[in-house]
Amino acid sequence: MKKVLLGLLVTGLILPIYAQVEKTAKPEELTEVVVYATNYKYLQNVKTEQAASIPVKMLERKVAEFDVKASGYYQDDYDLYEINFYIPEGTILAAYDKDGKLLRTIERFNNVNLPKAVQKAVVKRFPGWAVTKDVFLVDYREAMGATKKYKLKLENGDKIIRVKMSEDGKFL
Repeated sequence: MKKVLLGLLVTGLILPIYAQVEKTAKPEELTEVVVYATNYKYLQNVKTEQAASIPVKMLERKVAEFDVKASGYYQDDYDLYEINFYIPEGTILAAYDKDGKLLRTIERFNNVNLPKAVQKAVVKRFPGWAVTKDVFLVDYREAMGATKKYKLKLENGDKIIRVKMSEDGKFL
């Protein structure tokens, strides 16, 4: 019995060693793949210096990656497609041409991270006030780029002020 167990143990140790013998394989030629971003300008224009919240970035990436031709909405008859993208934090209405190129977007997000320039400008002009609500608006047009605005609701006790600001901290 001991000899059988010892034989099985030796066999169990030796067989994996032979299994590791490597055969020389020929390198295989792969076909060329071309990757291009149709809507890369959109992502470059809506990118902010301050890290926006993760859901906003994810939704903007979905808008840039959306393929109109692969969607169920595509028909050869139409020249313009308007697609809505929703998340709990906000929404994006995007317009695409028949080739899938992003023409314009209108975006609205609630309670996102404010850029440092906006935070500093609010603290400087309204000391003692707290931001209780903010809305981030983006208007992207292919020819003009993106314009970004923040609508802020400030409170100080019973007093409430609503202000509009640009991304660089200027009051509008």
